[in-house]
Amino acid sequence: MKRIFIYISFILISFACITDKQKSESRNCDVQPYVVMLSMDGFRWDYPEKANTPNLDYIEEIGVRAEASIPCFPTKTFPNHYSMATGLYPDNHGIILNSFYAPDIDKYYSIGNNEAVTDSEFYFGEPVWVTAEKQGVKSASYFWVGSEAPHDSIFPTYHYAYNGSVPFEERIDGVIKWLKLSESERPHLILWYIQEPDSKGHDVGPDHPEMVAMLEYLDSLVGVFNQKVSELPIADKINVIITSDHGMGGISKDRVVYLFDLIEKNWCEHIDGGNPVYSIEAKDEYYDTISNILSNSEHITFWEKEKIPERLHYGSSERVKDFVVVADSSWSLLRSSKKKAYSGGTHGYDNQNKDMHAIFYAYGPAFKKGHKHHAINNIDLYPLICEILKLEPVEVDGKLENTIEMLNKSD
Repeated sequence: MKRIFIYISFILISFACITDKQKSESRNCDVQPYVVMLSMDGFRWDYPEKANTPNLDYIEEIGVRAEASIPCFPTKTFPNHYSMATGLYPDNHGIILNSFYAPDIDKYYSIGNNEAVTDSEFYFGEPVWVTAEKQGVKSASYFWVGSEAPHDSIFPTYHYAYNGSVPFEERIDGVIKWLKLSESERPHLILWYIQEPDSKGHDVGPDHPEMVAMLEYLDSLVGVFNQKVSELPIADKINVIITSDHGMGGISKDRVVYLFDLIEKNWCEHIDGGNPVYSIEAKDEYYDTISNILSNSEHITFWEKEKIPERLHYGSSERVKDFVVVADSSWSLLRSSKKKAYSGGTHGYDNQNKDMHAIFYAYGPAFKKGHKHHAINNIDLYPLICEILKLEPVEVDGKLENTIEMLNKSD
């Protein structure tokens, strides 16, 4: 009888321990939030006022809208998406333009070159998905810049090589599929990307009627995504951020400067970049000649590397060449007249130009409701995400203090 009592007691104690363990795991699941961040490339800060965007408007009501997300200079796609991921200025994370020569490793980087894009030697800093993975939080990337290259031999748990032909609706379904995985397999950090309205903006410019149609289509996708998130059992734990890498400025074929009408190509060792911003390495004997000509040319702004304004946080990297030249707002800067001038849109200008600023919306348990926030810097996203996910951040250029007021103090 005594043995039976001891056996039953053992079973009860064991059951209590299992139950306590399950409760502990359940609590851990409960307290570990989710962050899902979408970047819609080239979505300018004021586009929602140019079109009917009821789904973004609804997020503004139930969550946070910042006046803008201010990109880093140069206001190009790859430098800024990687700044969003790392919290670092391009000077410090290495992707200083969409295309460039890196003298430190004697290699060329180009966004269309798969070998370069997947080469970890080009990338410095620690992307937020690596911070998460190192601390036991699974992550996922659906086409985010930098996620195709290993960092400290780490990739996101789930990631895809970029394929612009994948329909946007399929990307939504892919993100939702990740969020439907079992808790042990489910990523708590997801970064995903849509290449519009950037492509449309380049083609027709920011103020064309076709842009309105594109914006309203994208807003409808936001609505579809929000609805699918709301139907998940973990919906009340998911924090959604919708933002962009930069804005878009209108250009005309009547406002063009051709670089090689000003200087000779053979005066240069390397010319990095594209309309409207370039980084130029001069041959020694032509340094002064190029400097004198460009400093006296119209419709462009020109800096010697050592004289780039401090506010741009650009020029300390050895990957930035002798000179940086950027077209004035609404002007194009093309290499030569062999490249046909066009009307439409572009970006890459000084980040003080408000046309370069992007959107920022967010909602979820970590965020206040109906909160209007001042403009943030896109490098502030890394510390913000770390704060929400309870991750210990590495040292970065972004500041949590710039976003902390948008968060629920009780969270």
